[in-house]
Amino acid sequence: MHARYALSEHDGCIAEARHRAVAFLTKAQVDRHLPVPPRARDLTQLVVSELVTNARKYAPGPVLLELCINARAVDVVVWDSDPTVPVARAADPDRIGQHGLEVVRAVTEALFIEQELVGKRITARIALSGGPGGHATSTHPS
Repeated sequence: MHARYALSEHDGCIAEARHRAVAFLTKAQVDRHLPVPPRARDLTQLVVSELVTNARKYAPGPVLLELCINARAVDVVVWDSDPTVPVARAADPDRIGQHGLEVVRAVTEALFIEQELVGKRITARIALSGGPGGHATSTHPS
């Protein structure tokens, strides 16, 4: 099951993206009888929020959100128009802000970043059972 959303270019799109993610997961539970534990629902909202916030902050123009789910995981895919590949910064407890990618990497099973002809696509995979997986980071989804 998957869904795609074009998000508006205002700051309210971050909340809109979280609401769409919850509605998508609820639909997966009801229509497809897929188990979505509360932890996976919460982590999906967190990852959506962090990735969409970064896209709005650093890339001009539209943001696209794609959600995919199967019996094992939820993929949160965010596309934006900036081709610059984000890099998680070294841990620094004194730094204020700019921890989004660190957070996403810490709570996901895998993180993939793909540069495209226009912009980039970031895919974060959230396990539906257990904790975060191997924390793989790659430039291509498997």
